[in-house]
This record gives sequence, structure tokens and C-alpha cells, in this order.
Amino acid sequence: MATHEVTNQVPPLTGHDVADDPALLAWVDDADVHALGRLAGSAEWQEHGRLANAYPPVLHTHDRYGNRVDEVEFHPAWHELMNVAVSHGLHAYVDGEHLQRAAKFYVWSQVEAGHGCPISMTYASVPALRVAPELAGIYEPMLTARSYDFGLRAPLTKQGLIAGMSMTEKQGGSDVRANTTVAKPVQDGYVLTGHKWFTSAPMSDVFLTLAQAPGGLTCFLVPRVLPDGTRNRFFLQRLKDKLGNKSNASAEIEYDEAFAWRIGDEGRGVRTIIEMVNMTRLDCVLGSAAGMRAGLRQAAHHAAHRKAFGKYLIDQPAMRNVLADLAVESEAATTAAMWLAEHRPRLGLAVTKYWVCKRGPVHAAEALECLGGNGYIEDSGMPRLFRESPLMSIWEGSGNVAALDVLRAMKKEPESVQEFLAVVTGVDPRIDKALNELGTALSDVDESQARRVVEKMALILQSALLVKHGHPAVADAFVGSRLGGDWGVAFGTLPKTTDFAAIIDRAVPKL
Repeated sequence: MATHEVTNQVPPLTGHDVADDPALLAWVDDADVHALGRLAGSAEWQEHGRLANAYPPVLHTHDRYGNRVDEVEFHPAWHELMNVAVSHGLHAYVDGEHLQRAAKFYVWSQVEAGHGCPISMTYASVPALRVAPELAGIYEPMLTARSYDFGLRAPLTKQGLIAGMSMTEKQGGSDVRANTTVAKPVQDGYVLTGHKWFTSAPMSDVFLTLAQAPGGLTCFLVPRVLPDGTRNRFFLQRLKDKLGNKSNASAEIEYDEAFAWRIGDEGRGVRTIIEMVNMTRLDCVLGSAAGMRAGLRQAAHHAAHRKAFGKYLIDQPAMRNVLADLAVESEAATTAAMWLAEHRPRLGLAVTKYWVCKRGPVHAAEALECLGGNGYIEDSGMPRLFRESPLMSIWEGSGNVAALDVLRAMKKEPESVQEFLAVVTGVDPRIDKALNELGTALSDVDESQARRVVEKMALILQSALLVKHGHPAVADAFVGSRLGGDWGVAFGTLPKTTDFAAIIDRAVPKL
């Protein structure tokens, strides 16, 4: 009797258009996004994503002869992924194209999330660099060029540049004002000395960094290679052994009188990087939304092809509730991300960064569980998705930092509260009721209640955006469950009045 015949296993999820995503297409639906979506859904590029994580970067501090080289070696798949991202402009901060760029970033990051880090940092570097018009005039064209030109060479001899960020230090973390790296003025610039605790993508061409100048904390641009072609005094100490994001190198570095150019006035470093932080927070939301969509797609595909107890999983009432709930969460995240990309409101970015990124890990865990034991196996891709999911909540300020930033924004910029209210008021009676429950909290919040208030604000914002821009069944399910209280604690607890068929049909990938 043959024992090796394989039955009731799910076919590979390849050969589809990742951009065939109703929540996304409500905002952007054009040939460029679908072309990238078809690449993202192909077996070839999914394999590139797997290889980039299976063979993570390796640090080489010295060559065979003992010379200091400070190089990071990547698997070729990493460079292939980077090339597609750059050639499609995912890294390019171009005025008037932020929504289009966000849609492509959302689609392509579902192939492999790690290489999105240097892509995002390059995108976010431009608004900070514009504080120094002379530097921006030189480097912005290189940072928006659609040529991926890897290797340590003088920046202006290359076809295009990638930017990194080197902000945090071991004694401060998010408290960048506690940084101890020192910047000393010299002819034509400054020299920096200090240790940076977490520098992602250390093989980038230029880095935005913070250091203590004579006038206080200041932002600088640090090249890896100086204009004359010699290496800057920028030394890699070790690569971080991270939970996820394995394809992307993150390093501890030493500046030993590394040459740098000042961006903005001395003492205004935090103010200089604010717009940069806003752009990376946008990409955190996009990354979390993309991860949710990827997990939902895998779960729905599995349920549509796997039988249990005589029926396909997708026809089992309990599983339908789980899938619909995952879909509702995913569509709320995607809708919010696209709205943020189009409008980029200061308060909305901070609110949504806190909540959507918090929802990523629990969503990934439930999507993985839909595959049962098969989802727990590396071959499924779900463990990589799960390991990646906490990063977005940590990057650019973890939960408390993001929540407290909302409070500061409301106090310092009261007009931002009015802008928020203008978006969400009068959209749905259930939303208005939730706003009334917030009461005076929007003007006077105790820090111990920061998370509670910001969570409510995020749910109100997502609800309003779904009512305005989403599918009626999805909007009704989200508002009724998240704000109306007709919901449990875990996914899969939507009320039986939910239009499960309409919601699930939008989630199942069309092969």
C-alpha cells in the first residue's frame, strides 16, 4: 500500500496579483501597482524573499590581510529585491506622489519586509535634508534616482544613493536627548565621536545622525565614503541578532572623528528630524497593514483549499468568523494607511502608528493559527511573518513613546485636535457616541491613560475612514464590533448578523 500519496494539502499561493486587494484599489488602481503586484505574487520573487532571510547578512570587519574593511555581505537575493524597490521608486520622496508610492511600498513589502527598512529610511531622509538647502540640492537628486548602485564609493560618483539613520545610543534609546556622541566643528564641517547602538542598513551611502554640538543636540549627514574616495572613520562593531527582519543588517557602530555635514541649526536636531520621523511612522503603518494583508491572504487561501470534518475550512461557521474578523482588521489598517499617505496629518500619524502597529502581532498569530500545525512550520512563511510583526511597533518609538507623543501633539498643536474631529464627527452615530465617551480627554489626558485614549482615537479614526471609503459590510462589522461593543476579545467573535460572505469574498486571493 502506498503511503506517500499527498492529499488534502493546499496548493502554493503563487501566480496571483498581490495588488488585487479591494481596500488598496479603493485608493490606487493603476498599471504600475498591478505590475508590481504580479511580481510580488510570483514564485520567483517569493523565493528571493525566502533566500534573503535564510541567508542573512554577514559582517566582515577585516580582510584576509588584516586591513579594516567594515563591509556587510548580503545574499544576491537582497540586491535583487532592492533593485526592484528602487527602480519602481519606492524609496523616492517626490512631492505629489506619496499615495502612489505608498501603494507600491505596501504591495512590494509583502514579498519581503526587511529590505523595506533602507527603502523607507531613504524616503524619509529627504524632508530632513531639505532643512539644509545646499546639501539637499546636491544629494536629493541622488536619493530619488531610480538606480540601485551598491558599494562603498564616493557618493557623487554613484548612480543613486541609499540613506540610513543612526540615532539611538545604548544609554538612551528613544531618549535621543541623552545622546553622548560629540560633534566638534572643523573646517568645512564637523567630526563626530561616539557609539551608536542601533544603525539599520549600515551599508547605506549616507546617514542622518544626531550628536551633541557646542550648541546642543544637532542633526548631521555622515557619508560612509568621503568625497575624495577615502573611507570615513565609521566602524562597524557587530551586527544585531534580531528576532526578525533577518535579511536586513542592523549594526552597532563607532564614530571615531567621522566627518559630517550639519543639517539645520545647532541645538535643533530633534526639530530637524520630526518630518523624517513622521515619514518613517507612515511606513510603519504601511508595513503593519501589508503584514496583515499577507497573513490574511495566506489564511484565506488555506481555508479555501483545506478540508476538515467533511467540508472546506472556509465553509465552517467558526472559521468564517475568524477569517472575516481578520479581514475587517486588515482592511481597517490598509484604509487608514492609504489615507495617511494622502493627507499625512501629524496627529493621525501618531495615533495610527500606535494602534495599527500594536495590532500586527496578534493578527499575525491568528492568521498563522488558521493554518494549524502547517502554519508553525518555516516552509509556510508564516513564522517569518510572525517574527517580523512586532518590529513596526518598536521602530520610531515603541507604544508608550507613540502614545505620549499624541498627548504632546494635542497640547502643543490644539488645531490638530480640531482637524481630527473634523474627519470623524457626524459620520456615524456609533462613532459620535464613542467621541462623546472620550469627553474632555482630548484636551487633558493623564499620562497613565495615554494608551487608553489613543487606542480609542485610533478606533474612531479607522471607523470613520471605513464608513467613508470602505465596503459597507466591512465598515459595519468594524464599527459595530470595535466601537459598538458587539465583539469578544479574540478574533472570530463577530456577531452572527455580520455579512460574512461579502467580507470573506474580498479576502480570498484570485488565482
